[in-house]
Amino acid sequence: MTTRGPFDVWAPGARRLRLSVGDATVEMTRRVDGWWTPAQPVPDRAGEEVDYGYLIDDADTPRPDPRSRHQPAGVHQRSRTHDPSRYTWNDGAWTGRQLAGSVVYELHIGTFTPEGTFDAALEKLGHLREIGVDLVEVMPVNAFNGTHNWGYDGVGWFAVHEGYGGPEAYQRFVDGCHAAGLGVIQDVVYNHLGPSGNYLPEFGPYLKQGANTWGDFLNLDGPGSDEVRRYILDNVRMWLDDYHVDGLRLDAVHALNDAAHQHLLEEMAIEVAALSAHQRRPLTLIAESDLNDTRLVRPREAGGYGLDAQWSDDFHHAVHVALTRETTGYYADFEPLSSLAKVCERGFFHDGTWSSFRGRPHGFPVDVRAMPTWRLVVCNQNHDQVGNRARGDRITEVLDDDQLACAALLTLCGPFTPMLFMGEEWAASTPFQFFTSHPEPDLGRATAEGRIREFEKMGWDPAVVPDPQDPETFTRSKLDWAEAATGRHAVLLEAYRDLARLRREHPDLTDPSFGSVACTADEESRLFTMRRGGMLVVVNFGDAEAGLPVESGELLFATPAGATLADGRLVLPAHAGAVLG
Repeated sequence: MTTRGPFDVWAPGARRLRLSVGDATVEMTRRVDGWWTPAQPVPDRAGEEVDYGYLIDDADTPRPDPRSRHQPAGVHQRSRTHDPSRYTWNDGAWTGRQLAGSVVYELHIGTFTPEGTFDAALEKLGHLREIGVDLVEVMPVNAFNGTHNWGYDGVGWFAVHEGYGGPEAYQRFVDGCHAAGLGVIQDVVYNHLGPSGNYLPEFGPYLKQGANTWGDFLNLDGPGSDEVRRYILDNVRMWLDDYHVDGLRLDAVHALNDAAHQHLLEEMAIEVAALSAHQRRPLTLIAESDLNDTRLVRPREAGGYGLDAQWSDDFHHAVHVALTRETTGYYADFEPLSSLAKVCERGFFHDGTWSSFRGRPHGFPVDVRAMPTWRLVVCNQNHDQVGNRARGDRITEVLDDDQLACAALLTLCGPFTPMLFMGEEWAASTPFQFFTSHPEPDLGRATAEGRIREFEKMGWDPAVVPDPQDPETFTRSKLDWAEAATGRHAVLLEAYRDLARLRREHPDLTDPSFGSVACTADEESRLFTMRRGGMLVVVNFGDAEAGLPVESGELLFATPAGATLADGRLVLPAHAGAVLG
C-alpha cells in the first residue's frame, strides 16, 4: 500500500494541481494511480494547524480537501489541518455495547439542547441513563453549508460541523458518553451529497449518471469506482477508529446504486468486522432500508451482506395506526389490529404481501427460525416519522397519556431493539420540523416551494407547512427541558423509567427468539396481547373498558389510568396497557 502524505489528494480529472497552503502555493506531481503529492516539501509549522486548499487546473479559487477533517469557515472555504491523534482519550477501559438487549436513543445535536452543541449534550447523559439508554444515535454531523439542518445535506463527509463544536468537541462527546456507560451510533449518509459545496466532481469521478430521490448516484461500480469505494470505506473507519464511535446507522441503503461483484455494504461489513476483532469491542452497522429484505443482516456465510441490524418501519406503522386510527397513505394496509400481531411474531407485515401504497407486492419473509429479533430496530417515533409530517407534529398532540404509555410499553417490551426519539420520553410538546439554512436564496426558495408541493399532493393545506428556511422553524424544534418535570410530561417520564427498569430486570423482555413471541388481536374489542416467555403485555386499543382472564401473575406495570387484577381477571380502562409477570 502506498504511503500518503497529509496533503496528497486523488484527482485523476485534473491536468494541473497546486496546493494553496498558508501563504504559499506549491506545485503537485501526479502519480500513475491518479493521486497527487506536493512536488517539494511543504513548510513545517511545528505542529500548528494550517489552512489549505487545491487549485485545480488554472483556477484561482482553492477547493477544500475531499478528505478534510476541519472546515472552520464553511464548506466553500479552505480546509484546516487536524490531527485526531492529538486528543487524549480517557476511555481505555471501554469495552463497548452490543446491540442485542440495548435501547437506542436518536437525537439531533442542534435541537437536543438550547445551545445545540456537543458539550451541551454531555450535560444530559445522566437523563439518558435513567431511562435505560445504552446507545446514543446521533443524526449526521458532517459538514454542510449553512448553520443548521437535519444533516442529510452534508458534503464534507470527513469533517464535523463547526456549529456543533467541530472535531475536538465531537471527541469529547464520544469520550463523555463512554464515561457514562453509553455507546455512540453515528448516522452517516453515503447515498448522495448535499446541493451546496460538493466539489468532488472537480477532483474525479465520484458521481455517475442517474439519481435517487435526494441527488446524483455515487460512482460505486463504474470507471474509477475503486477509489470512490475506498473513500467511503475510509470514512467508515474514521468514525470507528479516530473518533471511537461504536457503530454507524447507514442512511437509506436502498438508494445505493451498486452493481459491483461485491456490494459496498458487504465490503463494509467485512472491514468493520476485522476492525472490531482488532479493537476487541463490538462495532455495529445498522442499515436504514425500506426493502423489507433481511439479506442485509443475514450473515455472509448464509449468503447475506453481514450487517448487524436494520430499521423496520412496519412496527412503527402498525403501532401508529393502532393508536391514532390514521389510515392515509402508507398507513392504509395497517388498519387491522392483526397487522401489529403479525409484525411482532414475524418481523415484517409486508413480507411479499400486496402494498396498496406501492401498488405492488412488497418485501420478503423473515426466517423466524434462524434470525434473532434484535436485528430489527423499531420505534414509535423517529426523525423521519415526525419530521416528514407536514407540521412536524409528534403523536403527543393527538394521544392521551395512556396511549403514549402504551406506545412506550409496546416498543420497550416488544421483541425488537427499541429506539426512542429525543423528547418522546416526556411527551415533548415541541415539534420536530424540517429546517434548512441554505445561504443561497434560490436554493432556499426551491427547498421551501418543493416542500409545499410535496404536501399539496398528499392533501395537506399548504398554509400549515412551515417554511424550512425560517429560523423560527429550527428554533421551534428545540426541546424544552423544563417540561420534563411538570404535568403530563413528568407522568410519562416516570412510565419510561419504570419500563426501562422492567426491561433490565426481566430476561424474557430481551429474549431474542421469535419463538418466544405469541400475540392475539381482537378486532372487535381492540384488545391486544403479546406473550414474551413468562411475561404478558396487554393493550386495550378500544374506547371502552375491556378485560380478559389471565393465569396467576403479578401486575408489574400499568399505564397512568391503571389496571386491576383480581380473581384471575385483568381489567383495563380504554386506551390503557399493562405488563404482567
